[in-house]
Amino acid sequence: MADNENDPLLATTFPQLVRAAAAAYGDDTAVVLRREGAADDSVSFAELERRSAELARGLLARGAGKGSRIGFIHGNGPDFAVTLAAIARIGAIAIPISTLIKSNELVRVLRQSDVAGLIVQRTMLGHDYVQRVYDALPELEQAEPGPLRITRAPYLRWIASSGGALPPAIEDVNGIIHAGASVDEALLREVEAEVHATDQMVEIYTSGSMALPKGVRHLHGPVLFRAHYLRSMIGQQRGREYTAFLPMFWVGGLMMYLLPNWTVGAITVCAEGTPTNSRMAMGSVLPEEDLQKMAGAKPWWGLGMSETLGPYSHGDEFRAAGYPVCAPMDHFADRYEVRIADENDCPVGDGEIGEMQVRGYAVTPGLHKVERDGYYTADGYYHTGDMCLVDGSRVHFVGRNGDMIKTAGSNVSPAEVEMEMQQLEGVHSAYVVGLPDQERGQLVVAAVVPRDGHELDFAAIETQLRQRLSSYKVPRAYQAIARDDVPMLPSNKVARRQIAAMMAEKLGREA
Repeated sequence: MADNENDPLLATTFPQLVRAAAAAYGDDTAVVLRREGAADDSVSFAELERRSAELARGLLARGAGKGSRIGFIHGNGPDFAVTLAAIARIGAIAIPISTLIKSNELVRVLRQSDVAGLIVQRTMLGHDYVQRVYDALPELEQAEPGPLRITRAPYLRWIASSGGALPPAIEDVNGIIHAGASVDEALLREVEAEVHATDQMVEIYTSGSMALPKGVRHLHGPVLFRAHYLRSMIGQQRGREYTAFLPMFWVGGLMMYLLPNWTVGAITVCAEGTPTNSRMAMGSVLPEEDLQKMAGAKPWWGLGMSETLGPYSHGDEFRAAGYPVCAPMDHFADRYEVRIADENDCPVGDGEIGEMQVRGYAVTPGLHKVERDGYYTADGYYHTGDMCLVDGSRVHFVGRNGDMIKTAGSNVSPAEVEMEMQQLEGVHSAYVVGLPDQERGQLVVAAVVPRDGHELDFAAIETQLRQRLSSYKVPRAYQAIARDDVPMLPSNKVARRQIAAMMAEKLGREA
């Protein structure tokens, strides 16, 4: 047997990782879910292998195999890890779906992803996910036991969950596991032997509130390569606990916590209902107290995204003056090529702004059901949409190409204005957007969340901002909003278009 099938630190496919980690780390705790007022739910590396093998054999018994598309809805915890492992180790494509997803988006994800099977956590924090599936697919109300025929999700043939009193259209996942007794260990091993680094392993779905959901494909080899690389950067150690602060159904929780921990024998600690609210909204300027919590944790990451399997850059300092969203990019990860390019895909010069474009081994080979020329350059670079300034040998992120505001002939980075606003007394967070304006092109406006117990004085805020920013960067209108009213996308990003629509309605303007 090859070394990469014995040593989890050398695994290049998921079945190799699952078996090697079980052999190397055995009864060591792999994943633990801590729930307030209830006993911990934990699983060892050996149990992960055993339980995922039982489910994997059940999936094989019902006809799943290489390339089968299987979705699952699970929060962070042992069941997420077991389900991911079961699907990936037989060469099927694991499609994790957000527990935050609403029924109207769930139907779009199920249709866009072409899933043939769906495994659903029954409940979490009072949310009934079986009912959410029924809300997304009303045809299930008339469905009888047996293969599904659902027009809104035409490839979907079965749905499974756990617990008693399941509705007729939903199978008991334990029935799938029980059927797996007909598949012996020898066949499972032969199936796993035909899972290669070049096979697709996972498809990560990002927000689709304004268009179709976007399915980001990744292969076994790049996923394991990145897990090993990120483990070497973060420095996880066997037996130590590392809390998964991000959901594992997105690339952050999967690639920063679960998989690097798995390779080295570290413990992934999960809390039921991983916090996902406007305080930790991805892609936004965080309040100062949140930044301080992160400032001591190296490496200081720069840009990353689902399409690159997490962060591909890091900096020598936590933040550079005037660039608040991520660290300056002084270094780029192994096996990535980057360039800062203009609209003709030509590199820009020092002191100029262009789009970050990236290609390499771990960059997604494509988006599900989307032509490559919509997202890639002719020479294979991925259009990230991130606008960056070249500063000698380092690169600074200045904003998303769709978020930059063009006002009075000048570019305004919302992140820069938000950073200055959040330094002011009484301001917890701010969200800056542009509205169409006949005279200026776009008008800079801001939705502002006050700190607890504070009342915002916008006249005073504007006076202070004029002392800190060029006049064209200062918002021309403000609106106070509660923290819980910040509109969020299902991907836990701030819904800036909704903020723009809210501000436009307040001002009687076009959004």
